[in-house]
Amino acid sequence: MSLVHSTSAICDGAPTRDVLLVSAIITVSLSVTVVLCGLCHWCQRKLGKRYKNSLETVGTPDSGRGRSEKKAIKLPTGGKVVNTAPVPGQTPHDESDRRTEPRSSVSDLVNSLTSEMLMLSPGSEEDEAHEGCSRENLGRIQFSVGYNFQESTLTVKIMKAQELPAKDFSGTSDPFVKIYLLPDKKHKLETKVKRKNLNPHWNETFLFEGFPYEKVVQRILYLQVLDYDRFSRNDPIGEVSIPLNKVDLTQMQTFWKDLKPCSDGSGSRGELLLSLCYNPSANSIIVNIIKARNLKAMDIGGTSDPYVKVWLMYKDKRVEKKKTVTMKRNLNPIFNESFAFDIPTEKLRETTIIITVMDKDKLSRNDVIGKIYLSWKSGPGEVKHWKDMIARPRQPVAQWHQLKA
Repeated sequence: MSLVHSTSAICDGAPTRDVLLVSAIITVSLSVTVVLCGLCHWCQRKLGKRYKNSLETVGTPDSGRGRSEKKAIKLPTGGKVVNTAPVPGQTPHDESDRRTEPRSSVSDLVNSLTSEMLMLSPGSEEDEAHEGCSRENLGRIQFSVGYNFQESTLTVKIMKAQELPAKDFSGTSDPFVKIYLLPDKKHKLETKVKRKNLNPHWNETFLFEGFPYEKVVQRILYLQVLDYDRFSRNDPIGEVSIPLNKVDLTQMQTFWKDLKPCSDGSGSRGELLLSLCYNPSANSIIVNIIKARNLKAMDIGGTSDPYVKVWLMYKDKRVEKKKTVTMKRNLNPIFNESFAFDIPTEKLRETTIIITVMDKDKLSRNDVIGKIYLSWKSGPGEVKHWKDMIARPRQPVAQWHQLKA
């Protein structure tokens, strides 16, 4: 009612105190609105500039030690990610700045985006994975070693292991230990397998007889703990190596050593030439193992005694196995052996052929030199060979394959 009264008063040309009061209120309101709008735009410009600086900081490859060196940690409260490495040239905020910094949704979004970019920066996943492996607990092993000078005999006693990781689906392992005196890898000794045991006790003693002391101190005692697998390659658990020239061998010395990740055997394992021939009318595949080249030497003499195993797998189940003859002391063997497998056409997509090149050992378990997996879902080279076989029925399709661990 007062607003209508004031309006009529203005039209009559007779301003009153009420009119002046209302005009003042309207003027103040408009001023506050303009100021707030200006502040809003200013805040947005400031936040936008801060967001730009954050992106430039993350994207600068030469800041600190490089992008791959940055580490992101997840905080236990709030789930936010912060960068623990300070950025050179950036002035840190003091406590008063932190208290007065606007807590807006735009700021939260900037922090979130910056954190995600830090986590997804090149090398971060690889670095974290590498650090995770180095911190992985592989358990530890207890053993003793000593030398009898009168009998020229080195004694190694494998006592026990603790806190071994589970390698089987059942949540346990079947561990055993291989003992080497490097660089001799041909003559290895092994403990018994302890079934379903993550804290095994072996208490087995091994003697290296007729071993002159001057040769013993040139050797490295190497222990490798593995998980025994009846149907496939034994899984490595961990390893320990100790130079014998750094051990007082005049009496039995007992050690507790943490297991370290087994060396991956990096380097070429060689190549295998094989052909595949699919006959849809006979529902069969013929695998011809032709030859290998540049195989990895597994024996101390710098050679290997290779043979090839061929497994037919259907839905991850072993169906049939064939194998070639053994070629003695040959890193470039020629086999030329063919094996036929019955495979109905409707089962091809669920079928895998596993080719394993082995090194034959008379006194111990045979060593795996390398493997090849042939199927619809293997590596690019293997898939190409498989598809070429299907596309050219009744024709042998040959291809070289790099052996893998």
